Amino acid sequence: MSTSTPSTNDDSPETPSTGKGRPTPSRAEQEAARRRPLVADTKEARAAAKAQLREQRERAQAGMAAGEDKYLPQRDKGPQRRWVRDYVDAGWHISEWVMALMVVVILVSLIPDPTFSTYAFVGLWCFIFVAVAGMIILGNRVKRKARARFGADQVEKGLGWYAAMRSLQMRFMRLPKPQVKRGEYPA
Repeated sequence: MSTSTPSTNDDSPETPSTGKGRPTPSRAEQEAARRRPLVADTKEARAAAKAQLREQRERAQAGMAAGEDKYLPQRDKGPQRRWVRDYVDAGWHISEWVMALMVVVILVSLIPDPTFSTYAFVGLWCFIFVAVAGMIILGNRVKRKARARFGADQVEKGLGWYAAMRSLQMRFMRLPKPQVKRGEYPA
């Protein structure tokens, strides 16, 4: 039987060396060498990122106030919702004054005589019932006009509720901001 022994020629590239000439790094050293920040952690980079984020927020806020579809939340997007906003913003609604009247009732309730606060609360509740009735009428009117304008099978759900809730907000607090003046009803 012949056994062949590998040649021990040190000049050949296939032969392994006896060591790498340095100690093997520990796991903690290897992890520390790979660790680096995900973003640059300089004051200038943080300030630039903060300024860019502020600019994006301001642009989005201005776009939302202007009614640009790109910046609107999902509940406000679309031509039907825009039409409802314009329709509501063009009219006068008693429900806009509910919040203001509530503030007046709170101030009146501070008067020590209970008669004033009793009448104020009764008046507030009567006003709220009238406002809710106005919101119901407005919602039904918007749904009827939307069916006539967009077609009965194309009308989105919730347009009446959307109109009622928008009419409940004071005009200067509405977002997106009103795009039409009072009396300029959309076609």
